[in-house]
Amino acid sequence: MRILVTRPEPDAQAQAETLAARGHEAVLAPLLIVETIPRVALGLDGAQAVIVTSRNTLRALAGHAEREQAFRLPLFAVGEASALKAMKVGFADVTAGTNNAQGLVALIVSALDPKAGPLVHLSGETLAFDLKSALEAQGFEVRRKILYRAVPARELPPAALAALRKQRLDAVIFMSPRTARTFADLLDKHGAVTQGKRLVCYCLSQAVAEELAPLRFTVRVAESPREEDVLALLDADSASS
Repeated sequence: MRILVTRPEPDAQAQAETLAARGHEAVLAPLLIVETIPRVALGLDGAQAVIVTSRNTLRALAGHAEREQAFRLPLFAVGEASALKAMKVGFADVTAGTNNAQGLVALIVSALDPKAGPLVHLSGETLAFDLKSALEAQGFEVRRKILYRAVPARELPPAALAALRKQRLDAVIFMSPRTARTFADLLDKHGAVTQGKRLVCYCLSQAVAEELAPLRFTVRVAESPREEDVLALLDADSASS
């Protein structure tokens, strides 16, 4: 299959390589540009743990002046991929959630005592779930620190747009609601909604798929919100076609 990859870099290239190893051809169209926000004070004094819900946060933290202080604290990561990245950048005490923020809240509530100190949530500017409010409702003090922003692309890359218009794409992968929303906006901007409807949209979660609902695209949702499950679904469809 020929598949449009929409993740920000460097994850787009990594996903393209994974697809190639599985016998697919990737066309890169990163729809979000990640920009690190410099010199953000992390607010770690007195904190009992750090929370991370994105690998982009960990990339931003890797060059931060306060990273060594952060690394000494326990870390709660949203899923296995973020947990592995956290250990690679320097965290030693890492607990992985089940790949969604709601589940991470339940994990933290079961593991930590609100009286033991604040939690520091290192994040991007835009969140799909208000983790801070959910934890505050359970009695925790949460300091949210924004380390990066993801800026939507203003247009599809020329090669990707040409492939779309010439009907040389079979599918597109979306790993976040914002990426799906950006894709829908750019199709409208380029006058390519009709061509876009030919694609099968492979979505990380139902929340991602809902962003495409107004366009009535063909949507497939992974069994669980993990990249491996998205790719497994794509592989199964490819094998049966």
